[in-house]
Amino acid sequence: MGETQIEGVILEKKQILDFSEGSIMHILNSTDEVFDDFGEAYFSSIKPGIIKGWKKHKKMILNLVVLVGEIRFVIHDNRSKSVTNGKFMDFNLSRNNYQRLTLMPGLWFAFECISSEESILLNIANIKHDDSEIERRELDKIKYFNN
Repeated sequence: MGETQIEGVILEKKQILDFSEGSIMHILNSTDEVFDDFGEAYFSSIKPGIIKGWKKHKKMILNLVVLVGEIRFVIHDNRSKSVTNGKFMDFNLSRNNYQRLTLMPGLWFAFECISSEESILLNIANIKHDDSEIERRELDKIKYFNN
């Protein structure tokens, strides 16, 4: 698993408060440094063994947390003016490794369900979904996964 830090990727440990009745899982406050604006919040699920990606947003800032299961994220920086151009970042998020992943625009990302159950993530985005601001590539177009 790669440990390279990429410019525009922020991983922040978030707090889970467990009670006998259930849990409170903190994600994002309007006072957080990474908070830009609110566009929409949505859940996305991914089945075991499936890889979604590659995607790159031109404007959207993603704030992702994994609520159920475990997901492996791979981030790739191919921005020509970035100090981390050409680098990859590879890490897993789950309830046991509960962090918020903030992705700034312009970064390629893919994610894979690595748990035995369907995984669920939440995205709190700064803008509403807009297909015209997303670029997509097939997995084999960015060489990383063994496909």
